[in-house]
Parts: sequence; C-alpha cells; structure tokens
Amino acid sequence: MLRLEGVSCGYGETTVLSEVGFHVKKGEILSLLGANGSGKSTLLKAIVGLLPYKGKIHIQESEAKHLRAKKRAALLAYVPQSTFVPFDFSVLDIVLTGRFHAASFGLSYTKKDKEIARASLERAGIAHFENRIYRTLSGGERQLVLIARALAQQSALIVMDEPVTGLDLGNQMRLLDTLQTLTQEGYAIVQTTHHPDHALRISDAVVWIHEGKVLDYGMPESVINANRIHAIYGVESQVVIDLRGTRHLLPLGFTCKETPCAF
Repeated sequence: MLRLEGVSCGYGETTVLSEVGFHVKKGEILSLLGANGSGKSTLLKAIVGLLPYKGKIHIQESEAKHLRAKKRAALLAYVPQSTFVPFDFSVLDIVLTGRFHAASFGLSYTKKDKEIARASLERAGIAHFENRIYRTLSGGERQLVLIARALAQQSALIVMDEPVTGLDLGNQMRLLDTLQTLTQEGYAIVQTTHHPDHALRISDAVVWIHEGKVLDYGMPESVINANRIHAIYGVESQVVIDLRGTRHLLPLGFTCKETPCAF
C-alpha cells in the first residue's frame, strides 16, 4: 500500500529528514514515534504531496511524484492536526469535501455521496454534528470531523497526523478501536503519535524517528521498551500486560539529566 525508499525532505535548503524507509501493507497500522521536532509531521507532508522530496514514495505501486491530486485523493486520505476554515460551513459540508475526487467534474455531490458522508459521521460517533458550524466546534470535535472526512473519502490508505489530538479519553479509545476495525476491513493506516502506549496497543509496526533519521523500525513489542522511552523522553517506564494479554506502557516518572531539573 505504501513504500518509502531513501526519502529525504525538508523546507527550502533545510533538510529535516534523511534516508527514511519503511513499508505498510494492506490491513496494517504503522505508527511513527519520536520527540517533538523529530520530523514526523514533515514526513507525512511529503507522503501526501505537500512537500517535495528525494528518494521514492510508492502509493499502491504508483510513484507519488507522478500522481495528480485527484488520483492521489482516490488512493490516500489525510487527517492533519488541524484545518482552518474561515467560513460558516456545516460539518456535513466539510465531510462532503472527502467526496470531491469522486464527484462528476468536481461540480456537485450525489445522493450517494451524501449517504457516504452521513455514514462516515455515524462511524466517527458524531452524526448529531451534521448541521453544526465547523468553526464553532472544539478542537477535539473538529478532529473527529476530519476523521469522518477521511472515512468518506474511502481511500484504502489513511495517513493521520496525531489523530487523538484534543480528544478526551473516551474518544481516544473509541478512535483506536475504529482504526483496528478499519484494518480488518483492509485499510492501511499510517499515524504519528505522541502516545507510545497507543502505538504499542494497536500497531503492527513502529518507526522511531530521531534527529531526522530512522532510529529503529520493527514490531511494537520489540522497539517500544523502557530503554528507548528513557533515551527519547527521559521518562522511566515499564511495559505491563493486562489480564487480556494486551501490552501497556506505564510511565513511572520523569528523570532529570540536570540538577536542578530544567523545564
């Protein structure tokens, strides 16, 4: 579904990421982990066509550089951290933009498009938001709308930049369950996250990004461990297994490298 080979990208003359490579198959979730500023969001922007890059990015066997916007939208859906909407568009209007690539000549939406949009709102748990004005929503509510828009797009690959941003605990857990359900239906998902515990819980593979390069890449139970968490975040932790056999990362506390601690 997605394969990166030797990808380097950045802004202007500044290279943020160098020689990044990984792949995601149908029915898999890959999580990108790393500290703030490590380049995770920059990498997603290259994948979705918002930044130029060197190397190769293949989306369902097509080189991303050669894809036109409408074709890319049919193959890949993108959930950014936020979207600025200056006008009073309803939530349904926003979700319907996920159907733009399928609309005839991009001029109008069909009854089927609206049915798909409403089903996506239902799946995201926000069907009751349909007629609300998008820009009046809270940050977490807006994030759910953007997720519904991606679902309405019906692209087999979904790329998500910190999808739980602004969501309360209940909605975070519901979203993680939804992502796992989507993979069972054949979707492939790439997400950035600041929650190693979420990555440990739902991922099939994890890529650690550190100082613009791939630090580690593998199965979550292998690459998410106490040593790695301490090295990246300066936090003591341990991995515990609950009665259902699910692994969880348990933070134990912050360890200062300086005395006194600098915050």
